[in-house]
Amino acid sequence: MAEERIRAVFADAGAVGLLHAVPVGAGTTIPAGAGRTAPAGAGRADPGEPGTAGLTEPRAREVAVGADEPVVLASVFKVLLVLEFARQVAAGQLDPRERVRVTAADRLGGWGTAGCADDVELSLRDLAFFAMSVSDNSAADLLLDRVGLDTVRLLTQELGLTRTRVVGGPRDALESMLADVEACDEREFAVRYPALPEDRKRRMAVLDPLRTNAGTPRETTELLRLIWRDEAASPEACAQVRDLMSRQVFRHRLASGFPGDTVIAAKTGTLPGLHMEAGVVGYPDGRCYAVSVFARTRELTVTGPEVDAAIGAAARIAVDFLRDAGL
Repeated sequence: MAEERIRAVFADAGAVGLLHAVPVGAGTTIPAGAGRTAPAGAGRADPGEPGTAGLTEPRAREVAVGADEPVVLASVFKVLLVLEFARQVAAGQLDPRERVRVTAADRLGGWGTAGCADDVELSLRDLAFFAMSVSDNSAADLLLDRVGLDTVRLLTQELGLTRTRVVGGPRDALESMLADVEACDEREFAVRYPALPEDRKRRMAVLDPLRTNAGTPRETTELLRLIWRDEAASPEACAQVRDLMSRQVFRHRLASGFPGDTVIAAKTGTLPGLHMEAGVVGYPDGRCYAVSVFARTRELTVTGPEVDAAIGAAARIAVDFLRDAGL
């Protein structure tokens, strides 16, 4: 079975992986207690173990490995953020050309404006571009300030993502990490963190789905399906999100598992010991598949080529299973 092969791929990479994959055009069945109801016309799931897929409808329409387990979203949260931005632009509530200045006080470190040495001025739509293309945390934080944290929370409710929770932006996550390590800034964090015992590192709030931005693999693919079917917002807003996701520069996870003639639009997320990516894989025959993969490694590192490759390999196994089923 595909699920057993997927578990083995992650075990070989020294990780535990959770995954959900579904055709973009197909309805998914939400198990009882998962906080969602099945789409009209969908059959009932067999009363088997949650997180497994079978060969009969409707379970054959998905591949699920721990798909209803809570997971930390990390930067995958930025898909929700940019979707809300695109919705407000389409509604005329925001001017995408509005200028924003990124100062030293805004810089959180990392890629894009977050790592610049000097102040940068750019538009709101360029903040969205940097947040998605290089996972710019400063850009995402400033964009969140503009669209509003409460509106992003309301968005999850409107879309029926009842197990997806948004508690804050990148700055909130950084401040949480500093507090957990009792560091006053990133430099002190870099000194203190390596010396911490392993169990204390694992207790950090940013690694706990009960205390940070979180969701489930199934709800993450549902979000992608809604965006790709123009059901998460207006067609204009959904198209903007799809375009921004297609511009992500990182190709070492999902994309590593698929041939060159596929088109992949996705968003990565990374924290110590957590590697993830959610996206849509499009084939030349027009069929598309939403896939979300969340891996937890034994070692609390942010680099791990083996687990990154496993994410791509597991996603490919799942999509091949769906394609072989004629979906």
